[in-house]
Amino acid sequence: VMESSPLELPADTLQRIASELRCHPTDERVALRLDEEDKMKHFRECFYIPKKQDLPPIDLSLVDKDEDAIYFLGNSLGLQPKMVKTYLEEELDKWAKMGAYGHEVGKRPWIIGDEVILGLMTDIVGANEKEIALMNGLTLNLHLLLLSFFKPTTKRYKILLEAKAFPSDHYAIESQLQLHGLQVEKSMRIIEPREGEETLRMEDIIEVIENEGDSIAVILFSGVHFYTGQLFNIPAITKAGQAKVGVIGTELLGQQEADNTADGKLHTYNSGILSYYSSFKM
Repeated sequence: VMESSPLELPADTLQRIASELRCHPTDERVALRLDEEDKMKHFRECFYIPKKQDLPPIDLSLVDKDEDAIYFLGNSLGLQPKMVKTYLEEELDKWAKMGAYGHEVGKRPWIIGDEVILGLMTDIVGANEKEIALMNGLTLNLHLLLLSFFKPTTKRYKILLEAKAFPSDHYAIESQLQLHGLQVEKSMRIIEPREGEETLRMEDIIEVIENEGDSIAVILFSGVHFYTGQLFNIPAITKAGQAKVGVIGTELLGQQEADNTADGKLHTYNSGILSYYSSFKM
């Protein structure tokens, strides 16, 4: 049996298992083997998985209504962890019994609620505690970052991003450009895949940075593309951007993305990169 590599690409994993089983990569046996090898499969029990009978688009005459649904929307909204209700009820109970004293006492004093889990976030996002702030929501945090770091001039006024970025990111960028009185069509530089292709080529991204960098104020890329799942080489984009552009930002959507994007070492990227993180897309 061939050993898997920690750097093995998904396509290579499918080919490896198919070769071991002497079948096509789309054979059901490959899927079953993947389930067997999944070191994180026990986490499935930590989440509520919708039943088919509870989902509006399901034709119940075609399925077993009591079966779990197959959920493909983790990049939009993750499933509910089973402990959420317990944690919320603990805080509501504390509020009922103590009122404002809940700010300072209990397992999770509200006044330092964000600090309680900073230690857990260091490994997830690959940064030191002093480099992490937990607050608000994704789009609001992006607005706050851009208000601080997007300072357009007559020569440097563009924001560079990938086509079909996460929708709220796209809208936030449009809003920021309009706030500064800029024309979105001229200031929002969107990199599209080549004709007939679904993903972006790194050489095309680097070429745009090198050719247009003098007019780009901010590069804003996701670590993993929301729509296609493409893993972007953020270190390479950062290096190219720091040579030509003022600020580089990246959105990290989840545990695996942070690991793959930054090798667990976001803080080693240099001071020119800002990262904003969304924890609800898992």
